[in-house]
Amino acid sequence: MAVTAGNADYARAEDLPDIIPVFPLSGALLLPNGQMPLNIFEPRYIAMTDHAMAGDRIIGMIQPKLDTATGCAAQDLCAIGCMGRITQYAESGDGRYIITLSGISRYSIVEEISAGTPFRQCLISADAFAGDLDPACGSEDIDRDQLITAFRNYLDANGMEADWESVEQASTCGLLTALAMMSPWGPAEKQALLEAPNQKNRADTLIAMTEIALAGDASTLQ
Repeated sequence: MAVTAGNADYARAEDLPDIIPVFPLSGALLLPNGQMPLNIFEPRYIAMTDHAMAGDRIIGMIQPKLDTATGCAAQDLCAIGCMGRITQYAESGDGRYIITLSGISRYSIVEEISAGTPFRQCLISADAFAGDLDPACGSEDIDRDQLITAFRNYLDANGMEADWESVEQASTCGLLTALAMMSPWGPAEKQALLEAPNQKNRADTLIAMTEIALAGDASTLQ
């Protein structure tokens, strides 16, 4: 088994680069096999996209560390991010790039390097996340019914609708990835979902977050 991102397959950690450009973005969650659309407009990230397109098309999404005292993003980066390959690319005509990253694997930052580029680059390792390269890894351990119930309850509480036919047709891992990435939680919660050791833990964490939020909303109405 391997993760397929566009025209590339990634079956082993050795298939991944050791040095990647990183895109610090608070509250953004990319997961393996997930799809993240991005509107690139800052000059340094335009340069980052050009760099990636000229090479292996890989960019590492990462969250800045959150300064819990002030609530502001710090210069330091979180220890773990997720790399994705640019699988859709378009120029807007007004200087922007519209791209989509297809998630490949999580990675740990070994160290940031001085690359002389306007964007940041890091030496990374994906050795601890070999399981990310198996798209079905752990799906049999996920309580799909409980996941869908939590999703349905959240939508009902917020007066929202879903395409339930698409939900039913989605693979369990695909559904979990989509729900986690689109979840409305903050940076700390998004990082917890990213760093979950396995798919079951990620599903349980997402369900727990949803249930806590729903319980809090219910208490405010009493």
